[in-house]
Amino acid sequence: MSELTSLTIAEARAKLAAKEIKAVELTDAYLHAIDAVNPVINAYVTTTPEKAREMAKASDARIAAGKAGALEGIPLGIKDLFATRDVHTQACSHILDGFKPKYESTVSQNLWDDGAVMLGKLNMDEFAMGSSNESSYYGPAVNPWKATGSDEKLVPGGSSGGSAAAVAAHLCAGATATDTGGSIRQPAAFTGTVGIKPTYGRCSRWGIVAFASSLDQAGPIARDVRDAAILLKSMASTDAKDTTSVDLPVPDYEKAIGGSVKGMKIGIPREYRVEGMSEEILALWQQGIAWLKEAGAEIVDISLPHTKYALPAYYIVAPAEASSNLARYDGVRYGLRVDGKDIADMYEKTRAAGFGTEVKRRIMIGTYVLSAGYYDAYYLKAQKVRTLIKRDFELAFEAGVDAILAPITPTSAFAIGDKELAADPVKMYLQDVFTITLNMAGLPGISVPAGIDSKGLPLGLQLIGRPFDEETLFALGEVIEQAAGRFPVAERWWG
Repeated sequence: MSELTSLTIAEARAKLAAKEIKAVELTDAYLHAIDAVNPVINAYVTTTPEKAREMAKASDARIAAGKAGALEGIPLGIKDLFATRDVHTQACSHILDGFKPKYESTVSQNLWDDGAVMLGKLNMDEFAMGSSNESSYYGPAVNPWKATGSDEKLVPGGSSGGSAAAVAAHLCAGATATDTGGSIRQPAAFTGTVGIKPTYGRCSRWGIVAFASSLDQAGPIARDVRDAAILLKSMASTDAKDTTSVDLPVPDYEKAIGGSVKGMKIGIPREYRVEGMSEEILALWQQGIAWLKEAGAEIVDISLPHTKYALPAYYIVAPAEASSNLARYDGVRYGLRVDGKDIADMYEKTRAAGFGTEVKRRIMIGTYVLSAGYYDAYYLKAQKVRTLIKRDFELAFEAGVDAILAPITPTSAFAIGDKELAADPVKMYLQDVFTITLNMAGLPGISVPAGIDSKGLPLGLQLIGRPFDEETLFALGEVIEQAAGRFPVAERWWG
């Protein structure tokens, strides 16, 4: 880790603006760090050094001319789910082998328009289906954190595991990510980083490979709350190409940081105290409550009674939408093709060879629940439950609650290849028990590092907000961040 790669986005931005450092110099420092560390943690599936240096050179020219953008010269990693023009975009799946789109996702284009520099594409669970980054065709990303006294490799969470690992290991200043059921917040919690899933519709989904269209939402993973606010400001926009994009002005989220939280009502949902939750997670939750009380917030107990139905409902809705979205991958237009005796045989062989085990499992579940005779019994019922979950949150906010404080994960990061989780997919799905309700309701949520467990691993807390009220989450998140302190992973195990 160099002095340059240890800078936050806000710090690097200030030094670039003051001409104390150059964008090319900063980019080279990250590229050298990637060369040294990525073979160990597998956060990047491809790097773009020539493109990065070219973009950094252009940034230096704009800075010199006084025309710097909001992210001018800041090197970022991009999750492999975002289309990047003429650059590897495969959702970490074999079925998209060789695909390099001729277009750019709206989110990544927004970042380039603000002067950011692309370092490469980041590892992830295949088609964003997973909670550990173990379903990637390119192998699992590795959490830069290790338990005290152990060399066991841990997962960085999923599906945005590469994004979280790269940010934690200082292999990029920040990263794009997506969250369908917790895929920004859970990896952030596992790696001691900050991740925010904005309100559904805040960031355009155009040019992002779809998993479950009514649940997917882009957001950033960063080193601290301020950096997350800076990134979200650039990522978010209205987009005529995405009909679910909301036509609302994008606030300056950074201005919310440091704002008073005195008098805010913070809801504590009793249903989030679930069986099997680690005592350390419970203790951390109580510590978070104490920190917010000390800052002047009022703590109130709330009920979200349909929470217990969220997990089964999610694992009907999400696979159903995935089954539909992934039907387009057939070997005809792009990606992998396995020839067969006729077109139907080619379809079957291509999809059998191209999709991994977890993706096949979810396609099968989704196809089943959408099939004749089961659509009403499963899919429609799950959508009704989704409406009830959304209503639970609406009632809490109507009663005056400004935000909700909750855990993110039942435990800290677990081992890659954990036999118990590998043998029982349902146990892996339970990793999402605290996160999926937000996706079902379309609400914003932020994950903030809040403590270290007895194994020396990071734990996070989650703040849930009203629709399009990310500013309150940033203000509250900064309170927790300041109280908890920072957990710089890169200093812990490779110096």
